[in-house]
Amino acid sequence: MGRAWGTWGQKAVVSATPVTDEELVSRAQAGDLESFNQLVARWERPIYALAYRTLGREEDARDVVQEAFLRGFRGLKGFKGEAKFSSWLYRITLNLCRDWMRKARRAPMIQIPENEDGLDMAEQMPSTAESVEELVNRQQMSAAVAKAMAELPDEQRTAILMKEFHGLTFQEIADALDCPLSTVKTRLYQGLSVLRRRLDRDARQQADEASLRRASWESST
Repeated sequence: MGRAWGTWGQKAVVSATPVTDEELVSRAQAGDLESFNQLVARWERPIYALAYRTLGREEDARDVVQEAFLRGFRGLKGFKGEAKFSSWLYRITLNLCRDWMRKARRAPMIQIPENEDGLDMAEQMPSTAESVEELVNRQQMSAAVAKAMAELPDEQRTAILMKEFHGLTFQEIADALDCPLSTVKTRLYQGLSVLRRRLDRDARQQADEASLRRASWESST
């Protein structure tokens, strides 16, 4: 994904010695643009993944990411460090995604990753160790999860995305969503419960349809 962050310039040079987000934020707040470049380099991939999984469209996700970092840059002076920088950035991104869908009057098109990157599900080809049938079954399951996720209320869907696909802690999610810890846990529990029920229902329907097709084929031979 090409970088187009404009104001703060070129790709960051990563230091050999790890620097914390807090240190980079402090330097950036003091006017060091290179420190903000490093924050962009560190967080652009997770932020893009969240936007893509929320919106389901690469072009929209790229636009949201660029706007998220632009807003982050402009609002950095007001960042008090009460939550992690990443949680603050996640909150900006989620708000932009909601605004994006509201303006476009679009329903979410959840993208469920099949690998670590989670961005090339549709183009994935079978490996020598995986049959075409196995690949199709796996992609059908991903499609079923995506469909069930898209039907969830926004609050539950967001909690699942951040916990299950981004690995955030409950506290990080609470900070990103600006809500109590207990609320996050409730949303996640309720969302996962509904998700499991819908997947079980879809799996039973698919099994019944497969049995009918098999019986129909056997009777015709």
